[in-house]
Amino acid sequence: MTLQLHDTMSRELVAVEPIEPGHVRLYTCGPTVWNRVHIGNFRTFIFEDVLRRWLERRFPKVTHVMNLTDVDDRIIKNAVEHSLSLDEETAPWIAAFDEDRDTLGIRPAHYYPRATQYIEQMVELIERLEKAGAAYRTDGSYYFHIAAFPEYGKLSGARAEGLVTGASGRIDADDYTKEDVRDFALWKAVGPDEIGWDTRIGRGHPGWHIECSAMSMSLLGESFDIHCGGVDNIFPHHENEIAQSEAATGKRFVRIWCHSQHLRVSGEKMAKRLGNFATVPDVLEEGASPAALRYLLAARTHYRKSLDYSDDLLADSTMAVQRLVDFQTRVDELHTVEDANPRDEAILASVRLMRIGFDEAMDDDLNLPEAMGIVFSGLRDVNRVLDSGDVSAETQRTLQHLLADVDDVLGVLALVARDRQAAPDAEEQRWLDERAEARAARDFAQSDHLRVQLASRGIEVEDTPQGQRWKRTSPRRG
Repeated sequence: MTLQLHDTMSRELVAVEPIEPGHVRLYTCGPTVWNRVHIGNFRTFIFEDVLRRWLERRFPKVTHVMNLTDVDDRIIKNAVEHSLSLDEETAPWIAAFDEDRDTLGIRPAHYYPRATQYIEQMVELIERLEKAGAAYRTDGSYYFHIAAFPEYGKLSGARAEGLVTGASGRIDADDYTKEDVRDFALWKAVGPDEIGWDTRIGRGHPGWHIECSAMSMSLLGESFDIHCGGVDNIFPHHENEIAQSEAATGKRFVRIWCHSQHLRVSGEKMAKRLGNFATVPDVLEEGASPAALRYLLAARTHYRKSLDYSDDLLADSTMAVQRLVDFQTRVDELHTVEDANPRDEAILASVRLMRIGFDEAMDDDLNLPEAMGIVFSGLRDVNRVLDSGDVSAETQRTLQHLLADVDDVLGVLALVARDRQAAPDAEEQRWLDERAEARAARDFAQSDHLRVQLASRGIEVEDTPQGQRWKRTSPRRG
């Protein structure tokens, strides 16, 4: 079966057929690094990570670019207030994004272009647009002339009829609402003492939309295969990307547009401006594991459906991860026999059905929730067979390979394994030291009390002639 994705432009399922055979070029809109990214944003980033992983399963080569928007109105405002350069202002938020990305097991993109590193490419693109009659200069700033691009609105359905060029028909803000169908800023003129760049089109800084066009085309070409983001990027950002890119090149900008729906809280979109957001550290500090949070964001519902975040849903996701962990442990600890028997045949038949069902669900617009439903149903069948007796070592290896292949896409068992190997945090190490001292002083009541505390953190302690030893039996939390 061929991988098909829902294309926002055509509103249809479209087969992924790379422009360059065997090589998928993927661009995903990354964070604007003015604050710590919240888990609503990470729902999109994890959808894109699952897509990247599945593309790598289906095609010999994938090139993934995710931009970092490190200059916009908010960042400049914060830098001025804090008396910092743009690099100084954005550095901690970029580091925080990298940390959260790694915590959730998201594979790093091949390229992370920063807007501030592509000023020359943006200037060149603006010059091309001006030459094509699609950009104009007013008071030192440059604007895209929407009326010069008749196809404007083909992604979002936004209507540009009646647009009047002039002061009332332009918009300078980077963050604006859906009714603002107006000529948008490509380059914003600034004074000599303001943050900006001296270029041949004047001193200024780029508008939000020109950044992604310049970076994506520089790294992936003027036409590429897949562009992703959240649904809130459709308008104005992606609509404006299409307009300025295609007006400059005369070519189709992107083959397939993919957008994930919002993560919601009590029926409202999770957003900083609404004050209803949580960050990855917030969720982990409340006791969730990275694996459970990743499972919730990746597999509780299809990426094109909104997802209501709740403690109950997180608890269900924790249980789902634990079911996978328990099955993995059972398989690894199987007592095997040399010769195959009817139990092996039954298990291998279940594995074939799981593989076929998983692949078909993933090829059908990346339906990971359905794929995992098929896996869990199959694992129940396999568990019943394992309850009836031993299987061969070959069947054990087949089950291990199945779990590895599923998790290569889902990405949760790897997080559990990583966290189980994590060193004790400061408090856990203090309890371990205090317990060793209590054992040496023969204070067995305190020793047992500390054993219980450590167990609550998923640390199992064993006393040996050489002293106490410990191992993690569940992921470290918080």
